[in-house]
Amino acid sequence: MNTSSGATTPTPSNSPSYSPSAPPPPPPSPSPDPAVTVLIVDDEELTRTGLRALLSAKPDLDVVGEAADGAEVLPLVERLRPDVVLMDVRMPGMDGIEATRRLRSALPEPPKVVVITTFENDEYVYDALRAGASGFIRKRAPSQQIAHAIRLVAAGDSVLFPDAVRRLAVGRPVRRRAATGGAATLTARETEILRLMAKGLSNQEAAVQLRVSLETVKTHVGNVLAKLGAGNRTQAVVLAYEEGLVGPGADDG
Repeated sequence: MNTSSGATTPTPSNSPSYSPSAPPPPPPSPSPDPAVTVLIVDDEELTRTGLRALLSAKPDLDVVGEAADGAEVLPLVERLRPDVVLMDVRMPGMDGIEATRRLRSALPEPPKVVVITTFENDEYVYDALRAGASGFIRKRAPSQQIAHAIRLVAAGDSVLFPDAVRRLAVGRPVRRRAATGGAATLTARETEILRLMAKGLSNQEAAVQLRVSLETVKTHVGNVLAKLGAGNRTQAVVLAYEEGLVGPGADDG
């Protein structure tokens, strides 16, 4: 005779169980930031090879191409889409100044340009900065300095050496003693911000000096760039020298 006890056999569960004392699983590791992509432009093969070796040793930098002439730059940029162009300023054929100008006029979002030069006081550098380069650095600078410059401009900053820019501006005629055009519409605070930019202060440093918020400084910087028609901080400073707002031809305090 079969006897039923009425007991129910528990069904095994497929869900994982954890001991109350066991630690929770670790969170997933954050994805590493993508490498900054770089196009090297120099008419000397030895220089290109050296720069490629230098930058390839940095895990966060990726050299995606090379060019030996300024005329090659725009087609390569359209195809490779680098974040930063490391551009020699003096080249036969099309120089770095015209190549920089073409990038900025042809592309809605051009890459950042860092000009490389043999001499810090090269007059070509000034013209390249005016054309829209984000900064400049000497070819013989230490590898860490070159890599740092690339990272800075990729992040939206500028590589600006105030003393060098001032020396480059010395002897150049101020276009107008009284600011005109967009420069004439700058407020007193915006002019003050521009002068701090010319001294090489970052947004954070300017905020501390003026005792305002970082967001306020960023807003003023954006207004300065828009009113001057400048593509970046460095170009704004160059235009400010030409207008006599800072440096030679003006009292920049």
